[in-house]
Amino acid sequence: MNHITVKFANDQNTDFFHTLRSRVNDYFETRKISKQANFGMVFKTIFMVSLYTIPYLLMMTGLVENTWLIFTMFILMSFGMAGIGMDVMHDANHGSYSRYHWLNTILGYLLTLVGGSTLTWKIQHNMLHHAYTNIDGLDDDINIGGMIRCSPGQDRKWYHRAQHIYAWFLYMFVTLNWFFWKDYPQLLKYKEMGLVKDRKQSVYELFGKLILSKIIYGVVFLILPIILLPISWYLTITFFLIMHFITGFILGSIFQSAHVVPESDYGTPNAAGKVDDSWAVHQLKNTSNFATNNPVVTWLIGGLNFQTEHHLFPNVCHVHYKNISKIVKETTQEFGIPYHVEPSFFKAMWNHGVMLYRLGKYDMAKG
Repeated sequence: MNHITVKFANDQNTDFFHTLRSRVNDYFETRKISKQANFGMVFKTIFMVSLYTIPYLLMMTGLVENTWLIFTMFILMSFGMAGIGMDVMHDANHGSYSRYHWLNTILGYLLTLVGGSTLTWKIQHNMLHHAYTNIDGLDDDINIGGMIRCSPGQDRKWYHRAQHIYAWFLYMFVTLNWFFWKDYPQLLKYKEMGLVKDRKQSVYELFGKLILSKIIYGVVFLILPIILLPISWYLTITFFLIMHFITGFILGSIFQSAHVVPESDYGTPNAAGKVDDSWAVHQLKNTSNFATNNPVVTWLIGGLNFQTEHHLFPNVCHVHYKNISKIVKETTQEFGIPYHVEPSFFKAMWNHGVMLYRLGKYDMAKG
């Protein structure tokens, strides 16, 4: 599907989502707490941004000169980069960080600090992935250029038989792909689909801003370190690439392990472009939580282990997911709707590997 023709059967399960939304809203209203960030979220923001910027400044000001310490700084930056993506930018670009639009906008632009584009990310993630989760042709999160078969609706190639092995290696290139390539064809594609809503700017102006942001990122985080760091240029490039490899692996593994799993049913639209389930039920059938009883994992990855709650309530800051998950689980049980959860991140990764194996071996996802 190259344009949006999919419709959900929103006349189905209407009582479920109405009841769930009412209960979640009641949770915030009765406790008189905001759906947006709290003090803990502000602290996490400062921590993650500092984890990315302070090591950089220590290197660039000459306070850290030893080769192995410089390498350590790049490693710390990789975790800071992942933290900015999962813990700060993600909520801000969903508008769930703050009730102030300007603050969400500023924090959302932190994505440019890791080589990405806020414009294309919002369209890919907010407009397509969240609306059409796991629907082939619309959800670009499962469109990995044919190298990985993430959906039963995608063509199966001979090399996909080994994708459960090599996919983890490809995930290492997620953020490098953002920086060097992905945003450019996406901008053209989304413009053609009518998803770029900014009519005040031509596609040339948008491309100009995109290219400028990439140049600034490249100069600040690659060219200047090559020039100023007291190590050889090839070591600087190597450390830069390793930084991205670590971040890419973290992001790719976490996001894919929540959707491309054996429990997902993909909800393939019929010939008329209609999905049998309502939007909310489709989300539940194509999303899986993991490690929900591990507060360390929850804190580090921005509540993305509560992926179900995030998909159903993207306007709620992730610091509240743990508490509202109890409401979501109880309501799904009451209405007989699936609620997928794995006990640990490693089990979720294993299940993702199992699904990649099935998709690589069979024309349809089956055991």
